[in-house]
Amino acid sequence: MINEIKNDAKERMQKSVDALKSQMSKIRTGRAHPSLLDGIQVEYYGSATPLKQLANVVAEDSRTLALTVFDRTMIQAVEKAIMSSDLGLNPATAGTTMRIPLPPLTEERRRDLTKVVRAEAENARVAVRNIRRDANADLKALLKDKEISEDDDRRAQDDIQKLTDAFVKLVDEALAAKEKELMEI
Repeated sequence: MINEIKNDAKERMQKSVDALKSQMSKIRTGRAHPSLLDGIQVEYYGSATPLKQLANVVAEDSRTLALTVFDRTMIQAVEKAIMSSDLGLNPATAGTTMRIPLPPLTEERRRDLTKVVRAEAENARVAVRNIRRDANADLKALLKDKEISEDDDRRAQDDIQKLTDAFVKLVDEALAAKEKELMEI
């Protein structure tokens, strides 16, 4: 029973860290990366479709993304979706290939993005702590129902605290890596 609670908490904490990394990959740095366009939706035959389902996105070099649209008729819609996104990108189209040069970030924009990244990291820390709270509440319920002893409860809470510390450390490492990447020129 205790192991189930610990494993559930560990699994949920890992999902929180993965979600943070996914969010951070969408934040634009000076470097071109295909995941930058993951959040863009394109109107495709009446429904919003993720860009990666309509085109192949590759990093041509450190400052340019190259996009190959699968359906020629969708080039205009893809171009419009990229331009209307809040990424500030202007694609240049040549046939079915689209090149997207990434302008260098200003110092002010880098600072703003750092604030956004810190807020995302804090949200992930809060999520991890909420999972700890839920797991501890489950343990207290078991203790109240006399299904586990006080010693087992104490040991399990210590283990959950160690898990929490480990995952908060992972969040902090991801934050530090992203901040370093944002501040590189």
